[in-house]
Parts: sequence; C-alpha cells; structure tokens
Amino acid sequence: MPRPDDHDAINGPSTLPLHCLEFDPPGPPRPVVLPDGTRAWQVTRYDDVRKVLTDPRFGRARLRITDAAPLAGQAGLVASTDLLFNQDGEDHLRLRRTLRGAFTPRAVARWQPWIASIVEQRLDALADGGPPADLVAGFTLPLPVEVISRLMGLGAAARERLSHWSRYAFSDGSHSEEDTEPVLAEFAGFGAALLAERRKDPGDDLTSMLVRAADDEGGIPEGQLVDLVCGLVVGGHDSTMTMLSNCLLYLLGERAECWPRIGADEEAAGAVAERLLHLVPLGDDRGTARHAAADTEVGGVVIPRRAVVLADCGAANRDPDVFPPRQLDDLFSPLEAPTLAFGAGPHYCLGAWLARLELRMSLHRLAARFPGLRLACPADEVEWRRGSTSRSPQRIAVTW
Repeated sequence: MPRPDDHDAINGPSTLPLHCLEFDPPGPPRPVVLPDGTRAWQVTRYDDVRKVLTDPRFGRARLRITDAAPLAGQAGLVASTDLLFNQDGEDHLRLRRTLRGAFTPRAVARWQPWIASIVEQRLDALADGGPPADLVAGFTLPLPVEVISRLMGLGAAARERLSHWSRYAFSDGSHSEEDTEPVLAEFAGFGAALLAERRKDPGDDLTSMLVRAADDEGGIPEGQLVDLVCGLVVGGHDSTMTMLSNCLLYLLGERAECWPRIGADEEAAGAVAERLLHLVPLGDDRGTARHAAADTEVGGVVIPRRAVVLADCGAANRDPDVFPPRQLDDLFSPLEAPTLAFGAGPHYCLGAWLARLELRMSLHRLAARFPGLRLACPADEVEWRRGSTSRSPQRIAVTW
C-alpha cells in the first residue's frame, strides 16, 4: 500500500494529440502531486473511479473551502462556488431539477430535425467555399455555436462573444486576474440580462424553460442561475467543438479506412462516435477532483478524510479488466461497459445525449458529403488552442 508521503508528480499539458496521450496502467489509488504542488490521491481503475464519482462521501463543494486543498489549474467560471458542478447535496439537486427533462434522450431526439438543418447548412458553406478549407473555422466551431444559440435563444451579439467568453470561463489558470475579471463580469452581466429578458418576455428556448422551472422550484439564488446559464452557453459549444475537432483529427489522420463506412451508415457512425467519446479526452487533466468527507476505502486503500481525490476517467476508460486492449482499435464495436467520458453519479454530464447526437450526425453527414476528405497538412504540425481546461487544434487544414 502506498504511504501518504510517497507522492508521484503529475505533469502539465502535453503537445501530443489527445488520442495519443499515454496513461499509466490502472492500479490501486496512489498519492500524487499536482503541478501547483497540491497533494492528492489519484484513482485510475474503472470500478474505483465509478465509486468516487457516485459515493456521496466524495463531493465538490468542499474543494473551495479553506480546509481543503485548492483545485489545481482551474480559474474563471469553473472555479465559481455557484456553478452547478461545484455544488453538492440538496443545493446541487435543486439546481439540477430546474433542467429536469431538458436533456433527456427523448427531448434531444425532438431537436434532431433542426440540428440536422444546421449541419447541412455548414456542409453547404464548406462545399461552396471549395477546397482547401479549415474544418475548425468552417465546421467544428460554427456548428455547436449555432446549435447552442438556437437552444438558449441567443442573439447575434452574444454568438460573436462566445469563444472569447469561453477562453476565460474555462481558463486553466494561465490568464492573469487582471485580464480575467472584466471578461467574467461582462459574461455574468450577459447571463443576468438574458434571464431578466426571458422573465419579461418568455419564449420556447431553454433559457425560458429554466426561468419557469426555477420560479416553480423556488429558493435558488440568482447568482447560481446566472452561472447555470453561462455554464450551459459556453459548455454547450466549447466541449462539442473540442470533441469534434479532436475526433476528426484522429479519423482523418490515422483512421481514414473508417471514413467510407461512417458516411454510408449512420448507425455505424453512432458506434464510432461512442468509441471516440470514450477514447479521446477533452484535455490534459488527469482526473476530475473530489474532496473526501470521511475516511473511505477505495480499491483496498483507505483515502483519508479531507483528501483531494482525482478520479482519472481517461485511465479508467482504458482499464484492461473492463475494456480488452484488442477491442480499443475497433471503432465500430460497442463498448463493453458504460463510458466514463461524461462522468457518473449526480454530476453526470447534462449534455451527454446532445453531444452524442451532434458528433454522430456531424461525422456521418461530413463523411457522406465529402468521401474524399483528407488532411492537407500533417497532424503533427497542428497548432493547439491553449489556455483553457480543454485542448483542440487551432485549425485543421483539409482538402477533397
């Protein structure tokens, strides 16, 4: 059993494509040191990670309280105590109930026709522009921006600011406080104004639904609602853009043999999407952090009260006892167990079904429309978008 004073160091961001990140073989929980010096326990086996994510003794809220270590490498909106992801217990449930039914598979299925029309519009624009093209500027960024804008009822001015707000909302701590504060203040002002506008003049968008549900629920502080709206706005496009970009870089650069089948069969594209969500992380972090409220045994190791715990979903998704290595390269095979790409337990990602739909539809329609799509420059020459908790190519040069 590892001793609490034996800590391995966790390295910072990589320059490798996200699908090339290497993970240590899963094993018992072990003490580690984060880049900022925070001592933590890293959990890597599939069953152990699921336990940390689902056991109420491991929470988020106390990570922000003085007797807990700081959450390394996070700033901006992701550091807010009002954010849904940083709430536990009844506070978390009350906020989450305001979105009950909004992101269910049935609800997302109803959105499929208008999301499909947005995908086709982006493909038309790519075709009209002709090769060569930048997939990020022409597809992977504008597509999720248009989807979340329609879903939340955003105007053109807000759409123009989304990428700017995202850089600071999901900052990895590399932005100065002097630069971050005015951007976050502007973003919060936008969120507050959007809520006020929908209270006065509700529509059929998700923001209006949220306002009605919050009023019915009662007792929710306005700051939590503002952070919820802002989190949905930037999270709804940034994560999808990152996911799409990284998956396309992998497919076009290393798995071109899969492209014809993805374009010919949407069901097969769905299987590929699920496998890629499972294997390609959004960023370089090696775990989603929790705080231990009590001494708790995980995988034969007692994690002490007040410890910071990193649930390493990337390593758990490669646990050979659950996901046989021989299957990892077969992108069309179904997963052997539910992926932890969206987490598990009370903080399971609200947008999981929307992300699945956007990725499946985008891969299928892109491959069907452009069967000869290929990279126009080597994947190892990609410049990376940095400064946030996610990482993806600045541009993906393609031709066809």
